[in-house]
Amino acid sequence: MKILHTADWHLGHRLHDQSQFEEQNLFLNWIENYIITQKIEVLLISGDIFDSGSPSNQSLEMYYSFLVKLNNTCCKSIIITGGNHDSPGTLNAPKHILNALSIKVVGKATEHIEDEVFKLNINSEELIIAAVPYLRDGDIRRAVAGESFEDLTDKYKKALINHYESAAEECKKININNAPVIAMGHLFATGGSVSDSEQNIYVGTLGHIGANDFPTYFDYVALGHLHRPQIIGGNEKIQYSGSPNILSFSEVNYDKKIKVLSTENNKITTIDDVILPNFREFYRLSGTIQECMNLFPTIISNSFGLTPWVEIVLKEDHTINTDDLKKEAEKYSFEILKISLKNQKKQKGIEELLKETKSIKELNPTEVFKLKCEEMNFDLQENPQIWDAFNEILQSVKNQ
Repeated sequence: MKILHTADWHLGHRLHDQSQFEEQNLFLNWIENYIITQKIEVLLISGDIFDSGSPSNQSLEMYYSFLVKLNNTCCKSIIITGGNHDSPGTLNAPKHILNALSIKVVGKATEHIEDEVFKLNINSEELIIAAVPYLRDGDIRRAVAGESFEDLTDKYKKALINHYESAAEECKKININNAPVIAMGHLFATGGSVSDSEQNIYVGTLGHIGANDFPTYFDYVALGHLHRPQIIGGNEKIQYSGSPNILSFSEVNYDKKIKVLSTENNKITTIDDVILPNFREFYRLSGTIQECMNLFPTIISNSFGLTPWVEIVLKEDHTINTDDLKKEAEKYSFEILKISLKNQKKQKGIEELLKETKSIKELNPTEVFKLKCEEMNFDLQENPQIWDAFNEILQSVKNQ
């Protein structure tokens, strides 16, 4: 049996207000073809299918069209779990219809753990999947009046770990033929490497669990949330597939991947990295204005033909006029999405930030909160409970 693990598609994502529909559509076409040619039988998508809890009609059409296309392929089972960006209601709404197409959807934590565990029978082989979605704070623990923040943190971590242990126990109950067992998850695992495009999904360090916190009964843990493909805690059984497309310029220096597992005689025999094509070329240029302009002829597209996107970091000791830079760029077939000064003060005052902002979408709530605290001479490091309270409020608003 061949199993494909992917996550963090973020359909509908915009980079510096530029739509990424084109490269996302290219990815879906590529993965459909890969599933057919490589005879993939099980597809696991570990959360953040959409970038927003209210996806556009365009994003929904991409999602459903892809699922329908797979119905007549060698892929016999698809399991989808919700991520922190996904709306559980949006994902779960068509789950009964999708179930008829052998597509299982778990948008949020269920009341009964058995509803998150599936036994698959494909070509006389069995596979057990614990499809654990992003576990929201309010879904798995309840606050009690008078509890300290430390008590709440400890309770949530225990609830998180207990959820996986319960899933493992449920897998054991139905695994009478000693089939391989795979868990899915959408969380931040301790030791993971982050990029600029992931949002903090927990209050403080609330959800930070390590490789050793997952039950050893699982033969593989297919994780989502971190956009860099990586192994956690040196344990090859616990891996992030990463996002298939570049979602920030901080992600340009490593390959995007999917994970492909093979099973034989009730064992996972191989776990392979498959490097994805660059569906759009991204460039980060750094240097003086003249040095950056000298690099413009080297910026080219690829066989997919999408316009390259560029970030420029200028190494200048003073504020400069970038008009010549922009005028020179007009001679070439690429688009500059961001220009910044490396030596400028790292954080501007909040009033200056608001003046320069073209759209409210450009404001990062956490950065604005930190800036306001700085202007008020309020030390967040000495008052971590305020930072945690802010994050809790922010997550509550995002999850509504």
